[in-house]
Amino acid sequence: MSFKIRTDPGGHTFVVDPGETVLAAALRQGIGLPYGCRDGKCGSCAGRLLAGRVEYPSGRTEALEGQPADTCLTCQAVPTSDLVLGVREVAGAAQIEVKTLPCRVVKKERLSHDVMRLYLKLPENQRLQFLAGQYVDFILRDGRRRAFSIANAPHDDMEIELHVRHIPGGEFTQYVFEGMPEKTILRIQGPLGTFVLDEGSSRPIIMMGGGTGFAPLKGMIEHAIHIGLDRPIWLYWGVRSRRDIYLHALPERWADRYPSLRFTPVLSEPDPDWSGRRGLVHEAVVEDHPDLSGFDVYMSGPPAMVEAARTAFEDGGLPRDRMFSDAFEYARDEKRPGTSDRPDDAQESPAD
Repeated sequence: MSFKIRTDPGGHTFVVDPGETVLAAALRQGIGLPYGCRDGKCGSCAGRLLAGRVEYPSGRTEALEGQPADTCLTCQAVPTSDLVLGVREVAGAAQIEVKTLPCRVVKKERLSHDVMRLYLKLPENQRLQFLAGQYVDFILRDGRRRAFSIANAPHDDMEIELHVRHIPGGEFTQYVFEGMPEKTILRIQGPLGTFVLDEGSSRPIIMMGGGTGFAPLKGMIEHAIHIGLDRPIWLYWGVRSRRDIYLHALPERWADRYPSLRFTPVLSEPDPDWSGRRGLVHEAVVEDHPDLSGFDVYMSGPPAMVEAARTAFEDGGLPRDRMFSDAFEYARDEKRPGTSDRPDDAQESPAD
């Protein structure tokens, strides 16, 4: 039987069909619930089950580990009763049409030893409307998907910019680096995801990226600059060594031009002559901001980084509903039409 879901505090109601997940039903009916990997791993979709019962027939519930008993992973939860769901809604993302379109790779640019920038061009009569921080899926010939964050801001949408990290043995990224010529035609679906700026907030912002998790943060910052967002922004970027900081001059230029924006690179395996911050990037954030209660925090990168940061930031007084995350996850190889596998910082499973 079908069940009715009510969101709190939004007050929206929608119906979940038999066997359907809460998230799938919400998206089908235009309710903008947050989500990321849609695979039970990243926790971006988590809400609080204020009333009612759910089950998890898929068994994919890694993100529930260590969470309060009332945590509900909407991307995997199937209701067994009517529900009241405590969740932050993302209205803007839900109002944008998701399209499946062909695109042409108009430029490839090597940004570092293992990161390639792709510029994609849509057909002349098409434009992809998106919000800063969202992502697109490449739809491969056999139906598998590979997801990459959009690295440019919505106002600069003549082309779509992606940052692709090369993974040895990864079929798709190997193709991007070694076999794919410019002018190649690919198929994408997007925009997807609810990792977007809360422009209605007045709180200062901390952005924390790991590896190519810099990509969606780049789009967000360029959007914030474009609209004249009058809020301090601290950008922390965690990588292994100096050579992993690609496009390093760009955030340095932002920090020089905009006094309200500060940039801190953090190396976990620093070069011998590195004089900057060392260690784990979330630890640098906590060291600089021991009281996080007054911030909004945006995190993008590997799940381990995001999960460690959630715990540390909560200990620093940051409420969970002010933590916005895009935890990249390894892509699975199974065909699942209509769903998207979010990759981790590696962007693709080496098992491909």
